[in-house]
Amino acid sequence: MRRSLVVIAVTLTLTFPPGRASAQQPVGDTAYTRTEVKIPMRDSVRLFTVIVAPKSAAALLPILMERTPYSAAGAAGGAARNAPVLGLGGYILVFQDIRGRYSSEGTFDMNRAPHSGHAGTDESTDTYDTIDWLVKNVPNNNGKVGVFGISYPGWLTAVAGIGAHRALKAISPQAPMGDAWMGDDFFHQGAFRQSYGLEYSWGMEASSDGSVTPSPARYDTYDWYLSFPTLGALAEAVGAARWPTWRRFAEHPAYDTVWRAHALPRYFTHTTVPTLLVGGWWDQEDEYGPLATYTVLEHSDTAGLDHLVMGPWYHGQWFADSGIALGNLRFGRPTGLDFRELQSKWFAYWLKGEGDGRFAEATVFDAGTSEWRTFDRWPPANAVHRHLYFREHGALSFDAPAATTEGGGDDQYVSDPAHPVPYRPRPVERTYSRTSRWRRWETEDQRFVDGRADVLTWQTAPLADDVTVAGDVVAHLYASTSGSDADWAVKLIDVFPDTVPDRPVMGGYELMVTGDILRGRYRTSWEHPAPIPPNQVEPYTVDLHQQAYTFPKGHRIMVQVQSTWFPLYDRNPQTFVPNIFQARPADYQARTHRVYRTARYPSNVEIDVLPVTR
Repeated sequence: MRRSLVVIAVTLTLTFPPGRASAQQPVGDTAYTRTEVKIPMRDSVRLFTVIVAPKSAAALLPILMERTPYSAAGAAGGAARNAPVLGLGGYILVFQDIRGRYSSEGTFDMNRAPHSGHAGTDESTDTYDTIDWLVKNVPNNNGKVGVFGISYPGWLTAVAGIGAHRALKAISPQAPMGDAWMGDDFFHQGAFRQSYGLEYSWGMEASSDGSVTPSPARYDTYDWYLSFPTLGALAEAVGAARWPTWRRFAEHPAYDTVWRAHALPRYFTHTTVPTLLVGGWWDQEDEYGPLATYTVLEHSDTAGLDHLVMGPWYHGQWFADSGIALGNLRFGRPTGLDFRELQSKWFAYWLKGEGDGRFAEATVFDAGTSEWRTFDRWPPANAVHRHLYFREHGALSFDAPAATTEGGGDDQYVSDPAHPVPYRPRPVERTYSRTSRWRRWETEDQRFVDGRADVLTWQTAPLADDVTVAGDVVAHLYASTSGSDADWAVKLIDVFPDTVPDRPVMGGYELMVTGDILRGRYRTSWEHPAPIPPNQVEPYTVDLHQQAYTFPKGHRIMVQVQSTWFPLYDRNPQTFVPNIFQARPADYQARTHRVYRTARYPSNVEIDVLPVTR
């Protein structure tokens, strides 16, 4: 949910009606004028807004707006220089601080639930009131408004589509946190994202202006988080109980009415505004949001207004980066530039009437073949469900286990909360530190956990043909634990050949194509956690979301299962307690977990696969 790496803005000369507080300032480019104003909302709260506009234009211009919790003044700083480079020139660009942030009045509420404020206000009504004021008061506008943003501003963009103003003609929610409990920033299927949740809340809510920087006492935060025996001890050490979002974590660990009230897709009953949803396949913060939001919107999109773009990117990489690489991956083309060209055409059509308006339903990048693919439906209509079954001796196969299985019917490991598996190679730097590898962790070589006794691995023989995944990826585990709770993290991995002539560094590389985690207590209900019966086989469904990726001929497909992913995810005590935020040190116990692979209990990963074409 972090702010975009580069923020844009453009400029324009404005004359405001009497009684409007405004301040005009020159910007770096003398062709533009920057104007500041506080726009009144329906409950009289005033929101600080920066308008950067061309001094002269041959025609009336549309308005393109970003609402942000990360400083509108800062966002507008490089507008005149950056907008044309990013394909967003020729607009009146507007930036606004949301309630309670920086120079805006009111009280900040993280991901404010709809109609939760005074007089029924929320982020959608604030957007409506802002648009209404802009089209009536900003000179030389053509009456058409677009809204866009990445991460938190992406969420705010999606919210703009709820009860949209008639002047709102296009929105592009990019990496919006669609559901911060189910699969975005703060929880994934019940597992708490400890390091991100703590450090983000610390930076956002320890001050109202973002002046406080999280300060874990160790460079390797793996050691620092492990030094606290419980989540309660961690919270006490940093004063987290003072932060509203941390209190929400601790008081509402399950998917109750509080989290559902903040889940954006629940509010989309029909599409009224053309919507371009954008996300990254290796977005380390909000991959779930654009996919989940698109899926819900599609249920009612009879007019074909919703479109999806998913590229090979970390969080927000598409905005200003060339997108030619991510970590050790090379894509053979500037995917970021590709996207910005599409984005430019999108807004130009809806706000300026330029172009033919023909946009693919889904535009997705396949990093296995380094090419863009377009589909008229997502997931594709011709995708076939196939299962990769866990087999004996560490094998992975499209063939299901037979009734009699050699080598026993399960694989086991001891998961010890005192020695958790790191989620990326150590040291694990502070999430947003200057040296942090946070952006690329999902593409790190997974060989760094090879050989750990608490990580199970199955892999295919070298593939005889390409296998192209396009759509859903879901793990179906049959497992048991000697405890009464357990986490299940599953990774789908592309194993490169031992020899890669054109890039020797990639020899044997283990690329996590997708992966995610499930907290076992929520196996039957997100709302009502229940203990796991010890030493009893239980089914677990771990949603690994979606991908578009070709496993090339000669590569292997691998699946890994583990029960800790630390410190990104907190340690499950593995002893059931009603609320893990209140667990005691004695609750954290090493337990034996077993994953079954028999005809009766055929653990597998289900993938949507495109037919092989020759």
